[in-house]
Amino acid sequence: VQLQASGGGLVQRGGSLRLSCVASGITGRIYDMSWYRQFPGKQRDLVAVISSGGSTDAADSVKGRFTISRDNAENTMYLQMNDLKPEDTAVYYCNVRIQYSNSDYRAHWGQGTLVTVSS
Repeated sequence: VQLQASGGGLVQRGGSLRLSCVASGITGRIYDMSWYRQFPGKQRDLVAVISSGGSTDAADSVKGRFTISRDNAENTMYLQMNDLKPEDTAVYYCNVRIQYSNSDYRAHWGQGTLVTVSS
């Protein structure tokens, strides 16, 4: 499984970015897809998740500003980030959980993409 994340960059406070994550080489069923972010010296935190059925959830800190979506046909996930704040500055990672059997679920990570929000 390969996950290719893109879309990070430098943006001013209040600006927007759209992250993309393309999944390839999948041999099982995608259970859910999610975005995490990691601040320097901290562990990765869940930002938003979208299930195979399309239901979503997001961290309280980004609700109302970030929107997760997916294109099932293209195995692509997006994170639309609006009203960005300097505290959103982090490396963002995509994660896909794949079901290989009834009891075999595995998480796969993409490379990170850096989002920097200037004040």
